[in-house]
Amino acid sequence: MQGVLKTASLYFYYGAMGSAKTAQAIITAYNYEERGQTAVCMKPIKDSRTRNKLWSRLGINRDALLLNNDSDPKKIVVDIMTETKTRVDVVIVDEVQFLTPEQIWQLASIVDDLDIPVLCFGLRADAFCNLFPGSETLLAIADKIIEVKTMCHCGKKATISARIHNGKIVREGEQVKIGSNKDYIALCRKCYMNDKLDKEDIHLEKTV
Repeated sequence: MQGVLKTASLYFYYGAMGSAKTAQAIITAYNYEERGQTAVCMKPIKDSRTRNKLWSRLGINRDALLLNNDSDPKKIVVDIMTETKTRVDVVIVDEVQFLTPEQIWQLASIVDDLDIPVLCFGLRADAFCNLFPGSETLLAIADKIIEVKTMCHCGKKATISARIHNGKIVREGEQVKIGSNKDYIALCRKCYMNDKLDKEDIHLEKTV
């Protein structure tokens, strides 16, 4: 006798800063709940800008569970279903690049063992074009990898989240530096390599 067909998948939606990844995560949760389904949102505690909320620069937000390096996302989901006696229909994780590789595997086990889809949103690489450990693991094991596109000031597709300071691109430093729109700018590879910043972005970074 054949077993029940598993349909859930592990998704990785990645994009440069400013590509509205968080907005898409929030809208996805809303769409599930509009159909009467249960969406559980999570984010790493490292993203300290908005505490326990997913918060988009578009002005929309929703509550989220915070994950530290010791948190087990699968255990959290199992505990929620046990305590509420309610099926969790989707797990949505924002700023997923800050999770540990072990936590990415725990997200995968939510898909494989519980048959719950997990949608991850985050950066692929840091400001110096190095993969985040969490993102690297997702790129290796995710069922579906989708790019969330945004544009460089020159009109080309932006792929790099460059860190800027005093009107210049920062070329070295700590991998994790939580910042706002004034600290990072999405650039195409050519503009990043040639230190080409839009004048308006330079003015914003200096004055905000």
